[in-house]
Amino acid sequence: MKVSPQRMEGLSRLPPLGFGGAAIGNLYAATTDAAARAVVEAALAAGVGYFDTAPHYGFGLSETRLGEALAGRDVAISTKVGRRLEPTTSTDRERHGFVDAAPFEPVFDYTRDGVLRSFEDSQRRLKRERVEVLLAHDLGRDTHGHDHVRHMRDFLDGGYGAMRELRDAGLVGTIGLGVNEQAVCEEVLDHADIDVFLLAGRYTLLEQAPLDGLLPRCVERGVKLIVGGPFNSGALVETGQALHYNYGPASEAIVARVGRLRQVCAAHGVPLTAAALQFPLAHPAVISVIPGMGAADQVADAAAWMETSIPAALWDDLRSEGLLREDAPTP
Repeated sequence: MKVSPQRMEGLSRLPPLGFGGAAIGNLYAATTDAAARAVVEAALAAGVGYFDTAPHYGFGLSETRLGEALAGRDVAISTKVGRRLEPTTSTDRERHGFVDAAPFEPVFDYTRDGVLRSFEDSQRRLKRERVEVLLAHDLGRDTHGHDHVRHMRDFLDGGYGAMRELRDAGLVGTIGLGVNEQAVCEEVLDHADIDVFLLAGRYTLLEQAPLDGLLPRCVERGVKLIVGGPFNSGALVETGQALHYNYGPASEAIVARVGRLRQVCAAHGVPLTAAALQFPLAHPAVISVIPGMGAADQVADAAAWMETSIPAALWDDLRSEGLLREDAPTP
């Protein structure tokens, strides 16, 4: 089933470059409210009109900070459902990768009631009645193991229907998944009529597996893709040998492949980061790319990389070196 023109109109508000909001939820390092607001204001000044967040990011902190900074602004926002935030008395300074975050513990809940409760809480934190995109967060077998079947059943039998209700009521423009796993996107396509995937780290300059199966199905169904994690958790933006990939230390093979990518880009006078940001957008299913932004200089860098001129010969050389699939569309 094709996505309706009305829902496509909502997706058309998403620009090519968006703002990934995990960092202002204190991902891996604490930041102040003032510093977080400065980053958001820098993004607005750079013309960024799309901001992605989630209750999980700082356990409400990212949404709260965006709500304060974007009050009265006509921008597109995506947030997520699938976790309830329960009060906690934990004194651990770092929990689930977030430092000095809000005093809540995330609990997976893809039921109808869980989704509706989560969205209502997000409305309050974001100070908005409506969001452009609502995504079911972190479904997938790699994430949940044996619990995947239960969570998927809860979603298809309950949470998915709630998301449709919110969309039909005009409180949400479009619905989909926000995940790290390609397989769960294809699984949901077998059972649900959705509009968009936010897929992190799977369709990048470093890996293009979604060209097999997922992306052709998205084109056929009219489903759009938002590319999260375009730098693969840091591998395509960091320098040196201590790279990160998939939220952990990169293997020697990944480090070597990134080194080869960087050499080809350097031969053409192009930053690897510019090629990494622009590459996914060449695919007809991809509507936006959203790197994480935690500082004003990161905003400026991303905006500059998006405007960097990249010669066609660079993509040709990446293909000839076996670093880019022959069937991957390029800018």
